Amino acid sequence: MSKGQASDTNYIKFLGTAGARFVVTTQLRASGGVWFSLDDINILGDPGPGSLVRCMSSRPKMNPAKLDAVLLTHRHLDHSGDINIIIEALTEGGTRKKGILFTPKQALEEDPVVLNYVRKFLSKIEILKEGGTYQLNGLNISAPVRHKHPVETYGINFKSSLCTISWVIDTLFFPELLEHYRGDVMILNTVRLRSENDADKGIYHLNLDDVRLMVKELRPKVTILTHFGMKMLKARPHELAMRLSDETGCRVVAASDGMRFDLTQLGNN
Repeated sequence: MSKGQASDTNYIKFLGTAGARFVVTTQLRASGGVWFSLDDINILGDPGPGSLVRCMSSRPKMNPAKLDAVLLTHRHLDHSGDINIIIEALTEGGTRKKGILFTPKQALEEDPVVLNYVRKFLSKIEILKEGGTYQLNGLNISAPVRHKHPVETYGINFKSSLCTISWVIDTLFFPELLEHYRGDVMILNTVRLRSENDADKGIYHLNLDDVRLMVKELRPKVTILTHFGMKMLKARPHELAMRLSDETGCRVVAASDGMRFDLTQLGNN
């Protein structure tokens, strides 16, 4: 691959950047999840409402039949709304038994979001648990710590031949996050603009101050903000990201619907 040429095997595609119920239900931002292509292994993370449509309408098209796995970090609908139709698409309507589902046990057993009839279409179901490590065709996947969220929730570390990626999913901030997520690329679900006694209100999400602290402490090669709530959108995430870049001296990017981040460019940043 020549310098400056986009990679077809090492990239992250944001099929949606909506976070929290109001942005999802109004579709001010799409809620299609995140497509990871790492060492030619394709994983769709958290296929929320409209994920299949976002896959098929992308340019170029993201064909779910080419997926190796689907990864569900927790059972909330903004993350799982299209999980069953994506499994059907991955397995070509259940005609080909293939693919792996990574999911917390709660998503299967307690008011399950993954329907029983699609489970048999898959080659395997891997149960995510705190401290769990998994292999997918040489790609290392780990769920280092259970998050502070109303349902069983895990962030993910990916370790490919090119880089490490820390995908920090919905959670109230707690100091141990700094120990467990140290990827070259850090993807932060930034639902809240600021803390408003969130824990007291039962709101368990990162806010912009949490993000600032994490970037200053961890100093990844690039931080990508996504999963925005209403106040974050009104504050213009791209402007907030530029401000954070200036404040921290680290590259911070706000994802947009359909944005593709080429991982081979990390060394040029």
